[in-house]
Amino acid sequence: MRLVREPGCAFCAIAAGEAEADVVLATDDLVAFLDRRPVFPGHVLLVPRTHVVTLPDLPAALRDPFLAAAQRIASAVVEGLGAQGSWVSVNNTVSQSVPHLHLHVVPRTKGDGLKGFFWPRRGYADGQRAEVAERLRAALGGAAPE
Repeated sequence: MRLVREPGCAFCAIAAGEAEADVVLATDDLVAFLDRRPVFPGHVLLVPRTHVVTLPDLPAALRDPFLAAAQRIASAVVEGLGAQGSWVSVNNTVSQSVPHLHLHVVPRTKGDGLKGFFWPRRGYADGQRAEVAERLRAALGGAAPE
């Protein structure tokens, strides 16, 4: 598949390694990294490396790898972070803060206070983001990407 990048796209820059991110999973076609303004610590964004705006635009060749990676990340937030489950979602255009397809995997625990589609954003404590990224990488069975 030909890699397409969109100039000025923050997620294309992360996928190309040109912008800083706490990457927890990387393949030839996909990259997953911690959201900088997480709903809860361990909130991961999964993106295709090629610029795709919405889920309907995702090439057929990426559908299975994209969903397989989402499954792995959803398991990793349970295994690596002790969450009881996860919330997995994709916005298409509306509420899509970056116009590049991204799937959210948000760790969940009973009584965590998340109600419906209200996404209260929190920051990471000093050093917490790197620790959470490392725990997720370990749960995903890989070392830090190059």
